[in-house]
Amino acid sequence: MRILSLLLFFCCLTIIAVNAQSISVAVSGYQIDGNAKKDSSMSAFLSTYRDSVSKSMNVVVGFSVSGLSKHQPESGLGNFMCDALKTIGETVFGQHIDAAFVNYGGVRSYLPKGNITVGNIFELMPFDNILVLQRVKGDSLLSFLNHIADKNGWPLSGVTMGISNKKAANVLINGNPISADSTYTIANSDYVANGGDNTNMLKVFPKISRGYLVRDALLTYIKLLTDNGKSIDAKIEKRIVYAN
Repeated sequence: MRILSLLLFFCCLTIIAVNAQSISVAVSGYQIDGNAKKDSSMSAFLSTYRDSVSKSMNVVVGFSVSGLSKHQPESGLGNFMCDALKTIGETVFGQHIDAAFVNYGGVRSYLPKGNITVGNIFELMPFDNILVLQRVKGDSLLSFLNHIADKNGWPLSGVTMGISNKKAANVLINGNPISADSTYTIANSDYVANGGDNTNMLKVFPKISRGYLVRDALLTYIKLLTDNGKSIDAKIEKRIVYAN
């Protein structure tokens, strides 16, 4: 009897596999909005977690004088974020960082005018991307900067450059002309370092990681500013300009 049952089971699987392409599935959509009936038991179950998360997200960590938003080729928000990665990254890794970058598409929100909360930083950087360092040759770094120029500019720190015909021009690293034969230590998210957003030129270089989140670097940098009596007030500094 057991053997017969097994045979029937495998026969059913075979029939399903043979006819898999002919199977159709009916899908119905249901609109969920403010008029939907609430499940009181589910709401009660979630309330403890919701209240705890809300309390954590509403903690004020800093103050923004005028608010910051993202723009290309350069923005105060982008400068603030990259300065945070460079400054806090040097502390976390215990070494000098020549340049820091944030991919433009990874900046998902803005910082409003006034008090800045933990929730604002989560909205700005919702991904659990890790801050990593790479030691790259100057020619590869220039290739990366050309990619940034082609994308109309990304946030950066430690670098000034022009964009001419979608290529990087007049590149300076910490005030010095970029050298193809030199090696530079750069900070990025693991997403970019692993080739995300078409940055394949970086994939070949080893990554140094401490498992430290990019978002935590932003929060720590804001705390550093606040502890020193400073607000979040990054300016446009002509880090990237359109070259003639």
